[in-house]
Amino acid sequence: FLSYQVEILDWKTKKQLCFLEKVEPNATIREIRSMFHKLYPRWYPARQSIKLDPKGKSLRDEEILQHLPVGTTATLYFKDLGPQIGWTTVFLIEYTGPLFIYFLFYFRMPFVYGLDERFTSSPHPVVNLACICHSFHYIKRLIETVFVHRFSHGTMPLRNIVKNCLYYWGFAAWLAYYINHPLYTPPSYGKKQINFAVIMFLLCEAGNFSIHVALSNLRRNGSKTRKIPYPTKNPFTWLFFFVSCPNYTYEVGTWISFTVMTQCVPVGLFTLLCFIQMTIWAKDKHCTYLREFKDYPSLRMPIIPFLL
Repeated sequence: FLSYQVEILDWKTKKQLCFLEKVEPNATIREIRSMFHKLYPRWYPARQSIKLDPKGKSLRDEEILQHLPVGTTATLYFKDLGPQIGWTTVFLIEYTGPLFIYFLFYFRMPFVYGLDERFTSSPHPVVNLACICHSFHYIKRLIETVFVHRFSHGTMPLRNIVKNCLYYWGFAAWLAYYINHPLYTPPSYGKKQINFAVIMFLLCEAGNFSIHVALSNLRRNGSKTRKIPYPTKNPFTWLFFFVSCPNYTYEVGTWISFTVMTQCVPVGLFTLLCFIQMTIWAKDKHCTYLREFKDYPSLRMPIIPFLL
């Protein structure tokens, strides 16, 4: 019976932190993290990055020791990722903020626009519609977080929550301030423009939800193994024929629709930033798919069919 010895060094100082003897060949990185945690209780598994090389990528939990390019005495490197927070908690915090912040402006709180009675309600129906759509978007996100999403990475660094909340909460306040402002002017083409935008908004929201459900179903049994997503009988998922990340395509479409509906410059700027960020994420995921799957559909682009 062959057993392994695992030496774990600090990734920066190369100082030995522990030496694990008689480790089974079929031990996973998850199990090695647990062994390390018993020796160093303050570094719980989610906080650990275990690598083959100090500057390399973190090994995945499901990787098996004997399948790694190491000898019977394996040297691994540990990096402290810092305090972690669960992704479900992250999303609940990120998405609850915009929902309630928007209402502060919609209900014209006195400390926002002043005490003048003229400012207690808006004469434009589109303002009410915008509030309904904005609230619907974030309520949908909260529901998806609790009931739909399955996360391949269980946690993220706690320090990132401040940056993420500043982004989501800050933009929600900026958009709401202008849309609900007493001097807000409705869209140039009136009801036609608003009705068209609402229809597009609802279609994109339905598409985004459909993609999230399809992606969740790939991991129904709790598996974290990456699989190629394919279109289902749901027509909204047919965008998978052309792009790798149709959830981002629909998300951008949602905010373009909201921009058309409100005809508000800050909303347009937020949409542009969303598009840039989601294009970066989509390209990264697309490259990962190409790297991991030799038979990945060649027609697919990251986020925009045939273009990008």
